[in-house]
Amino acid sequence: MGGDSLTPAAVGTSKGKGGVRVVGPKRRLEPDSACTVHKLRRRETGQQTAVSFTRRNASERFRGFALQAELDTFDAAMAESLELTFLRKRSRILEIVAAADVVFALCYSGLCAAFSRGTNKCICYLNTRQDEAIRSLFYNKRNATLVTVSVFAADNYSSLKCRSTALDDIRTGQPERGVRLFQEEALSWPGFVEFDDINGIVLTYSAQHRSYKVFDLGTYGLLYTLADTTIQEVKVSPGVLLLIKERQEDEVPLAMRAIQDRSLIQEFRHPLHPGKKLDFIEQFNEKLLVKQEDENLQILDLQNGQLMEVSQTQFLTPTAFIFLYDNQLFLTFRNRTVAVWNFRGELVTSFEDHMLWHADNHTNNIFITDNQELIISYCKEGHVNDRLFEPDVDLGTINVSNILSGRCLAKIRGSMAASREAERTREALADVTALFFNEERNELFTGNKHGLLHMWAN
Repeated sequence: MGGDSLTPAAVGTSKGKGGVRVVGPKRRLEPDSACTVHKLRRRETGQQTAVSFTRRNASERFRGFALQAELDTFDAAMAESLELTFLRKRSRILEIVAAADVVFALCYSGLCAAFSRGTNKCICYLNTRQDEAIRSLFYNKRNATLVTVSVFAADNYSSLKCRSTALDDIRTGQPERGVRLFQEEALSWPGFVEFDDINGIVLTYSAQHRSYKVFDLGTYGLLYTLADTTIQEVKVSPGVLLLIKERQEDEVPLAMRAIQDRSLIQEFRHPLHPGKKLDFIEQFNEKLLVKQEDENLQILDLQNGQLMEVSQTQFLTPTAFIFLYDNQLFLTFRNRTVAVWNFRGELVTSFEDHMLWHADNHTNNIFITDNQELIISYCKEGHVNDRLFEPDVDLGTINVSNILSGRCLAKIRGSMAASREAERTREALADVTALFFNEERNELFTGNKHGLLHMWAN
């Protein structure tokens, strides 16, 4: 089975705070450069009694999980009809989305396959043109459509094109009936499109016109335009747009506007250490997080102006965030580890037996449940001395852990038993490159470097 083939374009993708951002093409896509975080929803979590219930419930929910099906994204006959040579080769699965009775697997090459959960067979490829490479997926529950973000050979892979396709059309194998979105927007690098579930909006940036636009996620109609050319970045959080403007040497101007009517909530300037690189600025409700290179993490309360700092030795710059809005917490990912912090700068949770497999914290291998209580990840085997596996076996485990306690509640792992079932399980747990948990059906999907999609259930 062949490895990945390089696509002609690079599209940076990030998911977090309830949304998906896809950045326009700039250069070739390096392996695992996409940093994604699965969509979060809302629910207030309980106290210790709820944690105890969650532990029991999760153990039962994942008890007996076993490999149920293997689906292949590569079909030699179908691939022959594709113009792009790199789409005709096997490629690792980059992203998985389950929507009702249809499961989508997007490969690194840009090929996207749709499978029916009724038959476990491939319905069609979502690539409606022979020169199309799909870079990201977004399932819009508001209108039961799948949005694909693609690049095309016809324009030298220079800009992003969005298409919305009804699930009914996909079920009948007619993805070509999809409708183009945002056709008037020039989404070339560093332009982007961001789909935000929580606020029900789509944010686009046209580098050509230096303007940000906000669209309704249900109708895709234009709501308003942010034409301020001093805006360098826009961050979306519940109900609020944070506008980060051109940095001065020792400060950065910031503005907060209401998403609903873009009215100004607050405008201020945050002081910076001159000459120091800005690692990140993030907003979480009334809290602003600012981190500069080799400096402490600053947490500013936007309501009362109070500023607290967390030592740079205690809080190292993470490679990815996940904000847990309902728990008033956030996850950080760094060097294969996950940690939970509150907005007083305190470490809340360190996870037991939860060393991530991928060193770059490739968060397509992470799923947060809707109630924000569980994290499901592809991990390294924690008990290295139990001799369950040979040292050279490239095999991981699927770990289910409680976010508030850090406890490992369940684990899907293989064994060295000499049976065909054990062998198939070991093969499925090797080289996992993406995972997705369908909470409605209690089914877990994993994809590997050979373009194979595996379904686990009890």
